[in-house]
Amino acid sequence: MAAPEELQVVTRRLRPLHEDAPTNGSSPNGNGRPRPLPTIGGKVVDPEQVSAEVEAMSAPRALAWAIETFGPRLGFAVSFQKTTSVIVDIAHGIDPGARFFYIDTELFFPETYATRDALAEHFDIEFERFVQANPPGLRERWEANLWRESDECCASRKVETMHRALEGVDCWVSGIRRVDSKTRFEAPRFGWDERFDRWKLNPVVDWTDQQVWTHIKDNHLPYNPLHDQGYPSIGCMPCTSKPAAGEDVRAGRWAGTDRTECGING
Repeated sequence: MAAPEELQVVTRRLRPLHEDAPTNGSSPNGNGRPRPLPTIGGKVVDPEQVSAEVEAMSAPRALAWAIETFGPRLGFAVSFQKTTSVIVDIAHGIDPGARFFYIDTELFFPETYATRDALAEHFDIEFERFVQANPPGLRERWEANLWRESDECCASRKVETMHRALEGVDCWVSGIRRVDSKTRFEAPRFGWDERFDRWKLNPVVDWTDQQVWTHIKDNHLPYNPLHDQGYPSIGCMPCTSKPAAGEDVRAGRWAGTDRTECGING
């Protein structure tokens, strides 16, 4: 693959990926020692400068740059929502050997698993699955309508499992967008993810719903049919519902609680 053209630096300063992320890499870590400066290809870089450079790129351009820059140490985290269809399509077109993985809580909707299989067949790829051993009877309690607030599982079965999935990865890719929610409104396209101590790329961060659906329709891509049933944001069955008219698109996630993220993206 040809090397991408020279990057254009924009002057606008971006908010770090997380509010408490160090911009110079020198803030002490939990042990009181200075945090190592972020590197790319073994070279120390300024996270804000690189973030600004990638911000100026289109989604395909940013993905091509990341694939060229990080090679096999780039990992694509997928959730089998509509942005997954778009990102897999673009990335697979650039590098058919791109690595796609997902965190399986074993509580996804049947439609979500069906979407996984449809995408795997469409692109002739295999999604790498990461799963943590679930408490006994977890699925049975859900099916029997016995799910309780004490069954909350995001921290242990999603975030902890994500750490394992990211072993050997220098940069991971997500499908979050600024229009998803107020908490994601200022998300950068690329930045240092202090939560997982590696780079993170959000290639379609500035895409609208119309852009996403146009790409899906124009390229005849499989997508999660729950979107057609009134679910703009799709997670696990116990914690996903349809938002009411006029509500935030993620209002149906953990409805009735003050939670807005599972901990992977925020």
